[in-house]
Amino acid sequence: MPTLAEDLLLLLLDDDSGRLITDGTSTDRVLAGAVLVDLVNAGRVAEENGKLHVMDTAALDEPVLEAGLARLVEKAPAKPQRAVEVLAKHVRETVLEALAGRGLIRQDKDKVLGLFPRKTWPAVDSAHEDSVRAELTAALVGGERPGERAGALISLLHAIGGVPKVVEGDKKALKARAAEISDGDWAGVAVKKAVQAVQAAVTAAIVVASTAGTTSS
Repeated sequence: MPTLAEDLLLLLLDDDSGRLITDGTSTDRVLAGAVLVDLVNAGRVAEENGKLHVMDTAALDEPVLEAGLARLVEKAPAKPQRAVEVLAKHVRETVLEALAGRGLIRQDKDKVLGLFPRKTWPAVDSAHEDSVRAELTAALVGGERPGERAGALISLLHAIGGVPKVVEGDKKALKARAAEISDGDWAGVAVKKAVQAVQAAVTAAIVVASTAGTTSS
């Protein structure tokens, strides 16, 4: 099964154009958050006294999680925001390669204005993505109680305002339901604490990046 970050990126890529439907800063930070949640869920990372500690460095079968764990080992213990920044480096490339390796997307190359090289990642097989989107829709529109995985995806998407971009429906209602799910009891204590920490860290990281961009301009 794809990792949480892989499911998240599938939802944030336009199937036809192969381009992101969210900005790069938000995408990288929320993907980093998804990796962190998976590592917590796998018992590899735990929060203690406001910092994240690596608990187990044994090899993992997933390249996305392997890369993330290796980065955290170098920096841990670290506060959640710092951990997200560490994991965000090259995370999108790693997740894209993993998805391509599963045969879910492919890499296309073209040039913008015939001059500037660009890579895009259109869908090859959207069946898995469709099933994930259907599960999110059932929770967000149908009012069903989300499972732990769907709850984590919705909470992470909510952190970057991405829910209305991946699920069809009234935007105001979708945002309200996403906020309700984010505050709900869909996960165990450890995973829920990790998601809450990631939400705060992602929000803070995006604010800092946006402020820096405004100042430099």
